[in-house]
Amino acid sequence: MTDQVAQDTLTNVEINEEGFMTDPNVWTPEIGKILAQQEGIEELTEAHWTIINFCRTHATENGASPTLRQITKGTDISTKELFSLFPKGPAKKVSKISGLGKPEGCI
Repeated sequence: MTDQVAQDTLTNVEINEEGFMTDPNVWTPEIGKILAQQEGIEELTEAHWTIINFCRTHATENGASPTLRQITKGTDISTKELFSLFPKGPAKKVSKISGLGKPEGCI
């Protein structure tokens, strides 16, 4: 995907000062792919999508992004694997890519 296509896709997407989307309802998988690339993840694998989909469902049902512990319990993906899929702060990073707000407890 070219930078221009990514920029065009994100044109009407509001992002706050910390890089999180302000309205998760406008999120699409295409936006998720672009946000992942911005976070240094070039390709989203099936494992990535399992986590992203869990986070979006959790947020819809609970009104907030899941914590790291909730993600590992809800997906049966170990903390170690989660860190390898979403390096340097996986709960925060996956929330950004999923179009959700910052998880509680993240700095």
